[in-house]
Amino acid sequence: MGIRDLFSSKKEEPPASPEMAELGREYANAKRHGDRKTVRRIARQFAEQSNGDADAASFEHGKSTYEAIPPGYPKPKRSRRR
Repeated sequence: MGIRDLFSSKKEEPPASPEMAELGREYANAKRHGDRKTVRRIARQFAEQSNGDADAASFEHGKSTYEAIPPGYPKPKRSRRR
């Protein structure tokens, strides 16, 4: 492993299906914000539209790219009264 390997600027390959990648990003967004209705709707839509491994990989790619972004604000801590 040389010095070039450390500083290489390899770019990720774009997903095979941009529509499925966008659906994966929407899914991760709804999941992060706790929107169960939208999560279920997107899961149904993915099940109806997916055509195999390429679409599943694109969906996961979109989902993981959104999840890699840290939240802009911390989750509120739930205080419990005694």
